[in-house]
Amino acid sequence: MNDQPVQPAPQAPINPSPQPPVTSEPRNIFVTEEISTPPISTVSLPTMPVNDGIDPPPPPTNATVQPADFDSGKKGMSLKFPLIILVILVFLAAIGFGVWKFVLPMLSGKSLVTQKETTITWWGLWEDQLSVSPIISEYQAAHPNVKINYVKQSPQDYRERLTNSLAKGNGPDIFSFHNSWVPMFKNDLDVVPASVMSVEDFNKNYYPVMTADLGLGNGLAGIPREYDGLALFVNEELFNQQGKTVPKTWDELRETARSLTIKDETGNIKQAGVALGRTENVDHWQEILALLMIQNGVRMNNPAGQNATDALSFFSAFSAIDGVWDQTLPPSTIAFSSGKAAMYLGSSWRVFEIKQQNPTLKFKVAPVPQLAKISASDPDVSYATYWVDGVWKRSENKAAAWEFVKYLSSQETLQKMYTESAKTRLFGMPYPRVDMASLVSTDPIVSVFVTQAPAAKSWYLQSRTFDGVTGINSQINKYFEDAINALNTGKRADDVLLTVNKGVIQVLSSYGLVSQTQ
Repeated sequence: MNDQPVQPAPQAPINPSPQPPVTSEPRNIFVTEEISTPPISTVSLPTMPVNDGIDPPPPPTNATVQPADFDSGKKGMSLKFPLIILVILVFLAAIGFGVWKFVLPMLSGKSLVTQKETTITWWGLWEDQLSVSPIISEYQAAHPNVKINYVKQSPQDYRERLTNSLAKGNGPDIFSFHNSWVPMFKNDLDVVPASVMSVEDFNKNYYPVMTADLGLGNGLAGIPREYDGLALFVNEELFNQQGKTVPKTWDELRETARSLTIKDETGNIKQAGVALGRTENVDHWQEILALLMIQNGVRMNNPAGQNATDALSFFSAFSAIDGVWDQTLPPSTIAFSSGKAAMYLGSSWRVFEIKQQNPTLKFKVAPVPQLAKISASDPDVSYATYWVDGVWKRSENKAAAWEFVKYLSSQETLQKMYTESAKTRLFGMPYPRVDMASLVSTDPIVSVFVTQAPAAKSWYLQSRTFDGVTGINSQINKYFEDAINALNTGKRADDVLLTVNKGVIQVLSSYGLVSQTQ
């Protein structure tokens, strides 16, 4: 997306799955009632017979004429000398070819793997051919015997198509996968070689959530080329009209949403305070709910107990209790871009969609709300969702593929790809590297997502990963979706969570992430 390179022992511990840490004293402050060379052939010369230099007598008339023996005098020397020279020249030529073919490339620092003709097939999802062509051309110029075949995939049914291609043995050498897909592709993903990036260097250069998400045995499953997560989108005009400030806590957001919701005389929502509380028309509800639960101290591998109940109830309260959002409204991204929602939570790429739908809309993005802090030491928590480049374990071109991934993940290449993308849209993909955060520090949109990355967590509640009905996200999403829908019809949160808990444990155990007896 065959020889397994020897992997050195990791320099830092790897968490085999992206599980949020469990706080020793879970915080729970949601109160709903109140407010993701050729070999050189040896030249064999004919044996030269020795004679005495006397011309032989004429043969009998009835005898077969035999070839004359070579003369050992000047005549013989004139024939031997060119042959000796020929042998020497062939020998020297062979040595010269070997030096040119093997020694010089090693002295110049080029790997022997790039000296043979190699075609690398790369499956991507989000970059079009126009934006990656300059990067590919530059690499091929420096590696003339390597050809990069980029194939942009449709996201629809992508996970199933990738799985089937790998199973049939004709998969891509390099392929994109979501950070939550490691359990599904753990038998297909090659571990990142230390020569490409050591675990120690990865831990130093990338955000902690990536180390947690991408652990694969004693190494890493891939290298990200972007980071994304959630941010709070705010309609500036609606806020200014009412003199509101951007909420920093969930309690503030709930209160602000109530005050900015406008209904007609029949109770229909004309202006929603925030797009929250439902599943059928709230984009990214999965990430938002996971964020609420993780912030509230829920152990996501076993989502039960009062903290889980309160987080689930708090999410649904925006529709079931407060009435600031309902099922009659359009999808939340469309509602926000049309000015019908004052607040909305989404990923960075939604900016392009909003700008396309309403170029004149005045909005800004802010960090996601946090729980009200009990103490100053309480950490902020955000939520991550991003895509990664991995190499197929059964690829015949693994070494060459990893060299290209190393090139793609370098600071220089990431900057070039960002610049290329920014030629046709507002910005490129937010950088995944800690040492590149300062490059977007002045961007009013990208900086918000990047500054939240150090505190990000991630889990298997993710939207738009296109992993199909049997995918780990899709299965877990369905349990939580049913739970929210049940709450909106009046069911009790603790009752519906019993089914959620059993379902989550069943799905995770099928990937060896938890025990069925947990």
